[in-house]
Amino acid sequence: MLFWSFTVWLVVMNTTMFNVALPSVLLDLSLNSTTASWIVSGYSIVFAIATLTFSRLSDFIPISKLLFIGLSILSLASLIGFFSNNFTLLLASRILQAAGAGSVPGLAMVLASRYIPVSRRGKAMALIASASSLGFGLGPVIGGAITQYLGWNYLFAITGLVVLFIPIFQKLLPKEDVKKVKFDTFGGILTALTVTGLLLFLSNFNIMILISSVICMIFMWRHIHKVEIPFIQPKLLKNREYIKLLFVGFTAFICHFAALFLMPIILTIVFEKDPAEVGMIIFPGAILSAIAAQLIGRLIDRFGNKPLIIFGQLFLLIATILFALFATVSPYSILFTYMFMSIGFSALTSSVANEVSRILPKEDIGTGMGMAQLIQFFGGAFGVTLTGIMITLQQEFTEEIIYRNIFTGLVILVLFAITSFTFYIKNMKKKVSLY
Repeated sequence: MLFWSFTVWLVVMNTTMFNVALPSVLLDLSLNSTTASWIVSGYSIVFAIATLTFSRLSDFIPISKLLFIGLSILSLASLIGFFSNNFTLLLASRILQAAGAGSVPGLAMVLASRYIPVSRRGKAMALIASASSLGFGLGPVIGGAITQYLGWNYLFAITGLVVLFIPIFQKLLPKEDVKKVKFDTFGGILTALTVTGLLLFLSNFNIMILISSVICMIFMWRHIHKVEIPFIQPKLLKNREYIKLLFVGFTAFICHFAALFLMPIILTIVFEKDPAEVGMIIFPGAILSAIAAQLIGRLIDRFGNKPLIIFGQLFLLIATILFALFATVSPYSILFTYMFMSIGFSALTSSVANEVSRILPKEDIGTGMGMAQLIQFFGGAFGVTLTGIMITLQQEFTEEIIYRNIFTGLVILVLFAITSFTFYIKNMKKKVSLY
Protein backbone atom coordinates (compact mmCIF):
# COMPACT_ATOMS: atom_id res chain seq x y z
CA MET A 1 0.00 0.00 0.00
CA LEU A 2 2.97 2.35 0.56
CA PHE A 3 4.17 1.78 -3.01
CA TRP A 4 0.63 2.15 -4.32
CA SER A 5 0.09 5.36 -2.36
CA PHE A 6 3.24 6.83 -3.89
CA THR A 7 1.93 5.88 -7.34
CA VAL A 8 -1.42 7.53 -6.52
CA TRP A 9 0.50 10.65 -5.52
CA LEU A 10 2.32 10.73 -8.88
CA VAL A 11 -0.88 10.17 -10.85
CA VAL A 12 -2.91 12.81 -9.01
CA MET A 13 -0.04 15.28 -9.19
CA ASN A 14 0.12 14.64 -12.94
CA THR A 15 -3.50 15.85 -13.13
CA THR A 16 -2.87 19.15 -11.34
CA MET A 17 0.71 20.12 -12.20
CA PHE A 18 -0.03 20.28 -15.94
CA ASN A 19 -2.64 23.00 -15.37
CA VAL A 20 0.03 25.55 -14.40
CA ALA A 21 1.98 24.69 -17.56
CA LEU A 22 -0.85 25.65 -19.94
CA PRO A 23 0.34 29.26 -20.46
CA SER A 24 3.78 27.95 -21.53
CA VAL A 25 2.16 25.36 -23.83
CA LEU A 26 0.03 28.10 -25.41
CA LEU A 27 3.14 30.16 -26.11
CA ASP A 28 5.41 27.35 -27.31
CA LEU A 29 2.88 25.69 -29.66
CA SER A 30 1.08 28.93 -30.72
CA LEU A 31 -2.33 27.70 -29.56
CA ASN A 32 -5.45 29.60 -28.59
CA SER A 33 -7.02 28.99 -25.16
CA THR A 34 -9.99 27.04 -26.58
CA THR A 35 -7.74 24.54 -28.35
CA ALA A 36 -5.40 24.23 -25.38
CA SER A 37 -8.32 23.52 -23.02
CA TRP A 38 -8.69 20.11 -24.69
CA ILE A 39 -5.37 19.14 -23.09
CA VAL A 40 -7.08 19.39 -19.69
CA SER A 41 -10.67 18.41 -20.56
CA GLY A 42 -9.58 15.48 -22.76
CA TYR A 43 -7.46 14.12 -19.93
CA SER A 44 -10.32 14.54 -17.43
CA ILE A 45 -12.86 12.74 -19.60
CA VAL A 46 -10.67 9.72 -20.40
CA PHE A 47 -9.38 9.48 -16.81
CA ALA A 48 -12.92 9.36 -15.41
CA ILE A 49 -13.98 6.62 -17.84
CA ALA A 50 -10.76 4.61 -17.39
CA THR A 51 -11.15 4.63 -13.59
CA LEU A 52 -14.57 2.97 -13.79
CA THR A 53 -13.49 0.58 -16.57
CA PHE A 54 -10.43 -0.76 -14.74
CA SER A 55 -12.45 -1.14 -11.53
CA ARG A 56 -15.16 -3.09 -13.38
CA LEU A 57 -12.60 -5.31 -15.13
CA SER A 58 -11.07 -6.21 -11.75
CA ASP A 59 -14.13 -8.42 -11.13
CA PHE A 60 -12.91 -10.72 -13.94
CA ILE A 61 -9.19 -10.00 -14.56
CA PRO A 62 -6.37 -10.11 -11.95
CA ILE A 63 -5.47 -6.74 -10.46
CA SER A 64 -1.77 -7.34 -11.17
CA LYS A 65 -2.45 -7.77 -14.89
CA LEU A 66 -4.70 -4.71 -15.07
CA LEU A 67 -2.18 -2.55 -13.22
CA PHE A 68 0.63 -3.78 -15.50
CA ILE A 69 -1.44 -2.71 -18.53
CA GLY A 70 -2.34 0.65 -16.98
CA LEU A 71 1.19 1.57 -15.86
CA SER A 72 2.66 0.41 -19.18
CA ILE A 73 0.27 2.68 -21.10
CA LEU A 74 1.05 5.55 -18.71
CA SER A 75 4.83 5.04 -19.10
CA LEU A 76 4.64 4.85 -22.90
CA ALA A 77 2.44 7.95 -23.02
CA SER A 78 4.90 9.84 -20.79
CA LEU A 79 7.75 8.96 -23.15
CA ILE A 80 5.74 10.20 -26.15
CA GLY A 81 4.79 13.38 -24.28
CA PHE A 82 8.40 14.11 -23.34
CA PHE A 83 9.34 14.31 -27.04
CA SER A 84 6.09 15.93 -28.26
CA ASN A 85 6.61 19.16 -30.18
CA ASN A 86 3.14 19.76 -31.66
CA PHE A 87 -0.43 19.89 -30.38
CA THR A 88 -1.59 16.61 -31.94
CA LEU A 89 1.20 14.58 -30.36
CA LEU A 90 0.79 16.37 -27.03
CA LEU A 91 -2.98 15.77 -26.91
CA ALA A 92 -2.55 12.11 -27.88
CA SER A 93 0.03 11.59 -25.12
CA ARG A 94 -2.20 13.22 -22.49
CA ILE A 95 -5.20 11.09 -23.50
CA LEU A 96 -3.04 7.95 -23.40
CA GLN A 97 -1.72 9.03 -20.01
CA ALA A 98 -5.27 9.35 -18.71
CA ALA A 99 -6.20 5.91 -20.07
CA GLY A 100 -3.33 4.34 -18.10
CA ALA A 101 -3.55 6.56 -15.02
CA GLY A 102 -7.20 5.60 -14.49
CA SER A 103 -6.04 2.16 -13.37
CA VAL A 104 -4.31 3.48 -10.25
CA PRO A 105 -6.96 5.13 -7.99
CA GLY A 106 -9.83 2.75 -8.77
CA LEU A 107 -7.80 -0.45 -8.39
CA ALA A 108 -6.22 0.90 -5.18
CA MET A 109 -9.63 0.95 -3.49
CA VAL A 110 -10.54 -2.46 -4.92
CA LEU A 111 -7.27 -3.97 -3.66
CA ALA A 112 -7.73 -2.53 -0.16
CA SER A 113 -11.37 -3.66 -0.03
CA ARG A 114 -10.63 -7.17 -1.28
CA TYR A 115 -7.43 -8.12 0.56
CA ILE A 116 -6.95 -5.93 3.64
CA PRO A 117 -8.90 -7.04 6.73
CA VAL A 118 -11.58 -4.68 8.01
CA SER A 119 -9.58 -4.14 11.21
CA ARG A 120 -6.70 -2.55 9.23
CA ARG A 121 -8.50 -1.29 6.14
CA GLY A 122 -9.05 2.24 7.46
CA LYS A 123 -5.30 2.87 7.62
CA ALA A 124 -4.90 1.76 3.99
CA MET A 125 -7.78 3.93 2.78
CA ALA A 126 -6.34 6.92 4.69
CA LEU A 127 -2.93 6.40 3.06
CA ILE A 128 -4.51 6.50 -0.40
CA ALA A 129 -6.65 9.54 0.43
CA SER A 130 -3.70 11.45 1.90
CA ALA A 131 -1.58 10.63 -1.15
CA SER A 132 -4.32 12.14 -3.32
CA SER A 133 -4.51 15.27 -1.13
CA LEU A 134 -0.74 15.65 -1.24
CA GLY A 135 -0.83 15.30 -5.02
CA PHE A 136 -3.50 18.00 -5.31
CA GLY A 137 -1.49 20.36 -3.10
CA LEU A 138 2.00 19.69 -4.48
CA GLY A 139 0.97 19.55 -8.15
CA PRO A 140 0.90 23.32 -8.73
CA VAL A 141 4.13 23.82 -6.71
CA ILE A 142 6.19 21.14 -8.46
CA GLY A 143 4.55 21.75 -11.85
CA GLY A 144 5.29 25.47 -11.69
CA ALA A 145 8.94 24.93 -10.69
CA ILE A 146 9.60 22.31 -13.39
CA THR A 147 7.88 24.37 -16.09
CA GLN A 148 9.81 27.51 -15.14
CA TYR A 149 13.28 25.98 -14.89
CA LEU A 150 13.21 22.92 -17.20
CA GLY A 151 10.20 23.29 -19.51
CA TRP A 152 6.77 21.64 -19.65
CA ASN A 153 8.08 18.53 -21.47
CA TYR A 154 9.83 17.47 -18.25
CA LEU A 155 6.46 17.11 -16.51
CA PHE A 156 6.09 13.89 -18.50
CA ALA A 157 9.45 12.65 -17.12
CA ILE A 158 8.12 12.92 -13.56
CA THR A 159 5.04 10.82 -14.37
CA GLY A 160 7.20 8.36 -16.31
CA LEU A 161 8.79 7.30 -13.01
CA VAL A 162 5.85 4.91 -12.52
CA VAL A 163 7.66 2.46 -14.83
CA LEU A 164 10.01 1.72 -11.91
CA PHE A 165 7.12 0.34 -9.87
CA ILE A 166 5.91 -2.22 -12.43
CA PRO A 167 8.30 -5.04 -11.35
CA ILE A 168 7.64 -4.28 -7.66
CA PHE A 169 3.86 -4.59 -8.09
CA GLN A 170 4.23 -7.74 -10.18
CA LYS A 171 6.12 -9.34 -7.30
CA LEU A 172 3.97 -8.12 -4.39
CA LEU A 173 0.40 -8.21 -5.70
CA PRO A 174 -1.78 -11.27 -4.95
CA LYS A 175 -2.06 -13.94 -7.64
CA GLU A 176 -5.62 -14.23 -8.95
CA ASP A 177 -7.40 -16.37 -11.51
CA VAL A 178 -9.00 -15.04 -14.67
CA LYS A 179 -12.79 -15.45 -14.73
CA LYS A 180 -14.07 -16.25 -18.20
CA VAL A 181 -17.16 -14.11 -18.70
CA LYS A 182 -18.53 -12.04 -21.54
CA PHE A 183 -17.58 -8.44 -20.83
CA ASP A 184 -20.36 -5.91 -21.45
CA THR A 185 -18.50 -3.84 -24.06
CA PHE A 186 -21.65 -2.12 -25.37
CA GLY A 187 -22.64 -1.10 -21.83
CA GLY A 188 -19.14 0.32 -21.33
CA ILE A 189 -19.42 2.33 -24.55
CA LEU A 190 -22.83 3.74 -23.55
CA THR A 191 -21.45 4.65 -20.11
CA ALA A 192 -18.42 6.32 -21.70
CA LEU A 193 -20.61 8.33 -24.08
CA THR A 194 -22.88 9.43 -21.22
CA VAL A 195 -20.00 10.54 -18.97
CA THR A 196 -18.17 12.22 -21.85
CA GLY A 197 -21.29 14.11 -22.89
CA LEU A 198 -22.03 15.33 -19.36
CA LEU A 199 -18.44 16.51 -18.81
CA LEU A 200 -18.43 18.27 -22.19
CA PHE A 201 -21.76 19.92 -21.35
CA LEU A 202 -20.25 21.23 -18.11
CA SER A 203 -17.44 22.84 -20.11
CA ASN A 204 -19.49 24.58 -22.85
CA PHE A 205 -23.21 24.21 -21.92
CA ASN A 206 -24.18 23.06 -25.41
CA ILE A 207 -27.82 21.95 -25.19
CA MET A 208 -27.41 19.40 -28.01
CA ILE A 209 -24.61 17.67 -26.11
CA LEU A 210 -26.86 17.49 -23.03
CA ILE A 211 -29.73 15.99 -25.04
CA SER A 212 -27.38 13.42 -26.60
CA SER A 213 -26.04 12.52 -23.14
CA VAL A 214 -29.54 12.03 -21.74
CA ILE A 215 -30.45 9.78 -24.70
CA CYS A 216 -27.31 7.69 -24.11
CA MET A 217 -28.19 7.49 -20.41
CA ILE A 218 -31.69 6.18 -21.22
CA PHE A 219 -30.29 3.55 -23.59
CA MET A 220 -27.68 2.58 -20.97
CA TRP A 221 -30.35 2.20 -18.27
CA ARG A 222 -32.44 -0.07 -20.50
CA HIS A 223 -29.39 -2.05 -21.61
CA ILE A 224 -28.04 -2.88 -18.13
CA HIS A 225 -31.41 -4.40 -17.21
CA LYS A 226 -31.24 -6.80 -20.15
CA VAL A 227 -27.66 -8.10 -19.87
CA GLU A 228 -26.74 -10.96 -17.54
CA ILE A 229 -23.48 -9.32 -16.37
CA PRO A 230 -23.84 -5.59 -17.16
CA PHE A 231 -21.04 -3.01 -17.10
CA ILE A 232 -22.86 -1.20 -14.26
CA GLN A 233 -24.89 -3.27 -11.81
CA PRO A 234 -28.49 -1.85 -11.65
CA LYS A 235 -28.84 -2.95 -8.03
CA LEU A 236 -26.06 -0.52 -7.07
CA LEU A 237 -28.08 2.39 -8.44
CA LYS A 238 -31.11 1.18 -6.47
CA ASN A 239 -29.15 0.87 -3.22
CA ARG A 240 -30.24 3.99 -1.31
CA GLU A 241 -27.54 3.76 1.36
CA TYR A 242 -24.83 3.43 -1.29
CA ILE A 243 -26.27 6.47 -3.14
CA LYS A 244 -26.20 8.51 0.09
CA LEU A 245 -22.51 7.70 0.54
CA LEU A 246 -21.86 8.66 -3.09
CA PHE A 247 -23.51 12.03 -2.44
CA VAL A 248 -21.32 12.63 0.63
CA GLY A 249 -18.19 11.93 -1.43
CA PHE A 250 -19.53 13.96 -4.36
CA THR A 251 -20.01 17.08 -2.19
CA ALA A 252 -16.57 16.68 -0.60
CA PHE A 253 -14.92 16.72 -4.02
CA ILE A 254 -17.01 19.73 -5.12
CA CYS A 255 -15.84 21.71 -2.07
CA HIS A 256 -12.20 20.65 -2.31
CA PHE A 257 -11.82 21.27 -6.04
CA ALA A 258 -13.69 24.57 -5.82
CA ALA A 259 -11.30 25.69 -3.06
CA LEU A 260 -8.24 24.56 -5.03
CA PHE A 261 -9.58 26.55 -7.99
CA LEU A 262 -10.42 29.68 -5.98
CA MET A 263 -7.39 29.93 -3.67
CA PRO A 264 -4.85 30.72 -6.43
CA ILE A 265 -7.29 33.23 -7.97
CA ILE A 266 -7.84 35.05 -4.66
CA LEU A 267 -4.13 35.00 -3.77
CA THR A 268 -3.18 36.33 -7.21
CA ILE A 269 -5.90 38.93 -7.76
CA VAL A 270 -6.61 40.14 -4.23
CA PHE A 271 -3.19 39.76 -2.59
CA GLU A 272 -0.97 39.95 -5.73
CA LYS A 273 1.04 36.82 -4.89
CA ASP A 274 3.27 35.21 -7.52
CA PRO A 275 2.90 31.49 -8.45
CA ALA A 276 5.70 30.38 -6.09
CA GLU A 277 4.09 32.17 -3.13
CA VAL A 278 0.68 30.73 -4.01
CA GLY A 279 2.13 27.23 -3.97
CA MET A 280 3.83 27.75 -0.61
CA ILE A 281 0.59 29.02 0.97
CA ILE A 282 -1.33 25.94 -0.23
CA PHE A 283 1.51 23.53 0.62
CA PRO A 284 1.15 23.40 4.47
CA GLY A 285 -2.44 22.16 4.23
CA ALA A 286 -1.46 19.46 1.75
CA ILE A 287 1.51 18.21 3.77
CA LEU A 288 -0.51 18.32 7.02
CA SER A 289 -3.13 16.08 5.41
CA ALA A 290 -0.44 13.54 4.50
CA ILE A 291 1.03 13.60 8.01
CA ALA A 292 -2.43 13.17 9.56
CA ALA A 293 -3.12 10.09 7.41
CA GLN A 294 -1.63 7.65 9.90
CA LEU A 295 -3.76 9.02 12.74
CA ILE A 296 -6.89 9.09 10.56
CA GLY A 297 -6.34 5.48 9.56
CA ARG A 298 -5.89 4.32 13.15
CA LEU A 299 -9.01 6.22 14.23
CA ILE A 300 -11.06 4.59 11.45
CA ASP A 301 -9.85 1.13 12.46
CA ARG A 302 -10.53 1.81 16.13
CA PHE A 303 -13.82 3.73 16.09
CA GLY A 304 -15.26 2.84 12.68
CA ASN A 305 -16.09 4.96 9.64
CA LYS A 306 -19.11 6.92 10.86
CA PRO A 307 -17.33 9.08 13.49
CA LEU A 308 -14.62 9.96 10.95
CA ILE A 309 -17.20 10.84 8.28
CA ILE A 310 -18.88 13.17 10.80
CA PHE A 311 -15.47 14.60 11.73
CA GLY A 312 -14.60 15.18 8.07
CA GLN A 313 -17.93 16.87 7.35
CA LEU A 314 -17.55 19.15 10.38
CA PHE A 315 -14.06 20.17 9.25
CA LEU A 316 -15.36 20.88 5.73
CA LEU A 317 -18.18 22.93 7.25
CA ILE A 318 -15.74 24.92 9.41
CA ALA A 319 -13.43 25.47 6.42
CA THR A 320 -16.17 26.71 4.07
CA ILE A 321 -17.52 29.07 6.77
CA LEU A 322 -14.01 30.44 7.45
CA PHE A 323 -13.38 30.87 3.71
CA ALA A 324 -16.69 32.74 3.37
CA LEU A 325 -15.80 35.11 6.21
CA PHE A 326 -12.04 35.61 5.91
CA ALA A 327 -10.78 34.48 2.45
CA THR A 328 -10.25 38.07 1.28
CA VAL A 329 -8.98 39.39 4.64
CA SER A 330 -5.46 37.93 4.66
CA PRO A 331 -3.43 35.29 2.76
CA TYR A 332 -2.63 33.73 6.15
CA SER A 333 -6.35 33.11 6.72
CA ILE A 334 -6.33 31.05 3.50
CA LEU A 335 -3.26 29.11 4.68
CA PHE A 336 -4.90 28.39 8.05
CA THR A 337 -8.35 27.54 6.65
CA TYR A 338 -7.02 25.17 3.99
CA MET A 339 -5.49 23.08 6.78
CA PHE A 340 -9.03 22.41 8.04
CA MET A 341 -10.26 21.60 4.54
CA SER A 342 -7.41 19.28 3.58
CA ILE A 343 -7.64 17.26 6.81
CA GLY A 344 -11.44 17.10 6.58
CA PHE A 345 -11.26 16.05 2.92
CA SER A 346 -8.70 13.33 3.64
CA ALA A 347 -10.68 11.96 6.61
CA LEU A 348 -13.95 12.09 4.70
CA THR A 349 -12.81 10.44 1.46
CA SER A 350 -10.93 7.61 3.19
CA SER A 351 -13.75 6.83 5.63
CA VAL A 352 -16.43 7.01 2.91
CA ALA A 353 -14.42 4.64 0.70
CA ASN A 354 -14.01 2.25 3.62
CA GLU A 355 -17.72 2.42 4.44
CA VAL A 356 -18.64 1.69 0.81
CA SER A 357 -16.37 -1.37 0.86
CA ARG A 358 -18.15 -2.63 3.99
CA ILE A 359 -21.77 -2.28 2.85
CA LEU A 360 -21.29 -3.80 -0.62
CA PRO A 361 -21.20 -7.55 -1.34
CA LYS A 362 -17.76 -8.83 -2.38
CA GLU A 363 -18.89 -9.44 -5.98
CA ASP A 364 -19.98 -5.79 -6.35
CA ILE A 365 -16.89 -4.13 -4.86
CA GLY A 366 -15.12 -3.63 -8.22
CA THR A 367 -18.05 -1.84 -9.83
CA GLY A 368 -19.08 -0.09 -6.63
CA MET A 369 -15.65 1.38 -5.90
CA GLY A 370 -15.25 2.37 -9.56
CA MET A 371 -18.62 4.14 -9.55
CA ALA A 372 -17.64 5.95 -6.34
CA GLN A 373 -14.38 7.14 -7.91
CA LEU A 374 -16.20 8.25 -11.07
CA ILE A 375 -18.88 10.21 -9.16
CA GLN A 376 -16.24 11.87 -6.98
CA PHE A 377 -14.13 12.86 -9.98
CA PHE A 378 -17.27 14.17 -11.68
CA GLY A 379 -17.97 16.19 -8.51
CA GLY A 380 -14.52 17.77 -8.74
CA ALA A 381 -15.07 18.78 -12.37
CA PHE A 382 -18.55 20.06 -11.54
CA GLY A 383 -17.19 22.10 -8.62
CA VAL A 384 -14.60 23.87 -10.77
CA THR A 385 -17.07 24.57 -13.59
CA LEU A 386 -19.79 25.82 -11.25
CA THR A 387 -17.30 28.09 -9.49
CA GLY A 388 -16.19 29.59 -12.80
CA ILE A 389 -19.81 30.25 -13.77
CA MET A 390 -20.56 31.89 -10.41
CA ILE A 391 -17.58 34.24 -10.84
CA THR A 392 -18.78 35.23 -14.33
CA LEU A 393 -22.39 35.82 -13.22
CA GLN A 394 -21.32 38.11 -10.36
CA GLN A 395 -18.96 40.41 -12.24
CA GLU A 396 -20.87 43.53 -11.14
CA PHE A 397 -20.11 42.77 -7.47
CA THR A 398 -16.91 43.41 -5.55
CA GLU A 399 -14.37 40.56 -5.25
CA GLU A 400 -15.13 40.15 -1.55
CA ILE A 401 -18.85 39.59 -2.20
CA ILE A 402 -18.21 37.25 -5.17
CA TYR A 403 -16.02 34.86 -3.18
CA ARG A 404 -18.19 35.12 -0.07
CA ASN A 405 -21.29 34.12 -2.07
CA ILE A 406 -19.52 31.13 -3.61
CA PHE A 407 -18.24 29.82 -0.29
CA THR A 408 -21.64 30.44 1.31
CA GLY A 409 -23.13 28.20 -1.39
CA LEU A 410 -20.56 25.53 -0.48
CA VAL A 411 -21.58 25.85 3.19
CA ILE A 412 -25.19 25.08 2.22
CA LEU A 413 -24.02 22.10 0.12
CA VAL A 414 -22.06 20.66 3.06
CA LEU A 415 -25.15 21.04 5.28
CA PHE A 416 -27.15 19.02 2.71
CA ALA A 417 -24.47 16.31 2.81
CA ILE A 418 -24.55 16.26 6.62
CA THR A 419 -28.34 15.86 6.50
CA SER A 420 -28.02 13.02 3.99
CA PHE A 421 -25.50 11.19 6.17
CA THR A 422 -27.76 11.65 9.21
CA PHE A 423 -30.50 9.74 7.35
CA TYR A 424 -27.91 7.12 6.38
CA ILE A 425 -27.01 6.52 10.05
CA LYS A 426 -30.69 6.26 11.05
CA ASN A 427 -31.46 3.75 8.26
CA MET A 428 -28.41 1.62 9.08
CA LYS A 429 -29.47 1.52 12.75
CA LYS A 430 -32.94 0.34 11.69
CA LYS A 431 -31.42 -2.45 9.61
CA VAL A 432 -29.25 -3.57 12.54
CA SER A 433 -32.23 -3.56 14.91
CA LEU A 434 -34.20 -5.72 12.45
CA TYR A 435 -31.49 -8.36 12.54
